[in-house]
Amino acid sequence: MKKDEVGHNFLARLGKTRLRPGGRKATEWLIASGDFNKDKKILEVACNMCTTAIGLVQKFGCKIEGVDLDEAALEKARANIAMHGLQDKIHVQRANAMVLPFEDESFDIVINEAMLTMLPVQAKMKAVAEYFRVLKPGGFLLTHDVMLTTEDSEAVLQQLREAINITVTPLTKQGWKNVFLDSGFRNVETYNGDMTLLSPSGMLYDEGVLGTLKIIKNALKAENRSTFKKMFNVFNDPQKKLNFIAVCSQK
Repeated sequence: MKKDEVGHNFLARLGKTRLRPGGRKATEWLIASGDFNKDKKILEVACNMCTTAIGLVQKFGCKIEGVDLDEAALEKARANIAMHGLQDKIHVQRANAMVLPFEDESFDIVINEAMLTMLPVQAKMKAVAEYFRVLKPGGFLLTHDVMLTTEDSEAVLQQLREAINITVTPLTKQGWKNVFLDSGFRNVETYNGDMTLLSPSGMLYDEGVLGTLKIIKNALKAENRSTFKKMFNVFNDPQKKLNFIAVCSQK
C-alpha cells in the first residue's frame, strides 16, 4: 500500500468495483426504497467511479448529477460514463458535500454511500443539512455507511482507522437515525447487517467469481499482502462490532 493511500483507493487498485460496507445488497435495498423512475432528478454525493449511477441510468433512464472531491475518481467516472455512452444522462463535477453547488429543492433523490462515516459528527450534520436543502419536499435521502454494534468501540475504531488509513467516525444504529431526525427528516427506515465488503460471500455477490479471483490475486502480491490482511481481519471481525447500515429518510 502506498503511503497515505486510503482504504477504498487501495481496494479499487486491487480491482474492487463495489466499495461500500454492505456491498450490492445494501445498495439494492436503498434503490428499492427510493421510488426511482425516468422522470426523477437524482444527486449522488461521493459518486466515486459512478458504478451505482451507471446502474441506475441503465435500469430507470433517470438523469443524475454526481459530485466527488477526488479528481482521480472523477476521471475514472467520466471514462466509465463515456464507455457506456451515458454522457447525456450523467454529469459529474468536483464539489464539497457541505457546500453543494445546487439550488434549493433541486432533486427528488439524494444518494450518498460510504462517505458520512468519514466525517466528524459536526461535519456529518452539515452535509445532511445540505442534502435536506437540495431535496424537494417528499424527496428521499438514501445513505449507506458503517455501523457500530457496541458503544464500547474505541479499540475496534482504532483498528479500523489504522487498516483504512483514514479517521472515521461510524455511529450506532440510533446514532445514525438521530443524525437524520435531528436534521428534519421523517420516515427514517433502516436496514443493517454484517459487513460484506471483504467477506468471501459478499465479494462473490458483488464482484462475481472472476472479479473475486482478480482481487485475491492482487491482494496476495507482496506489496499488498499485509494491508489486505489487516483490512480483511478488521472487516471480518468475529465479534461483528462493525456492521453496515442503509438508511432511507424522507424530507
